Amino acid sequence: MDKKQFLECMKALGDPTRLEIVEMLREGELCACKIAEHFSMTQPTLSYHMKQLADAGLVSVRKDWKWSRYSLDFRMIGELQEYFKDHFSEV
Repeated sequence: MDKKQFLECMKALGDPTRLEIVEMLREGELCACKIAEHFSMTQPTLSYHMKQLADAGLVSVRKDWKWSRYSLDFRMIGELQEYFKDHFSEV
């Protein structure tokens, strides 16, 4: 992970709603309707947040007929952890 990608992830996670979405997805894949219902938000607002997370590589989307199902991209989460370890741990 390079610095630019790291900053994109941090920007996406810097929003309290998106951070909570990531925390919800730790439990597994969720339908967009369940996430929107949890926050009482409109579908366009949810789409905006999910696009930010997907563009940062933190979540993956799977289309299931007319629904979108989201899950964490654990590969990217692992890269993020490694970046922290490599750049912010004590020597």
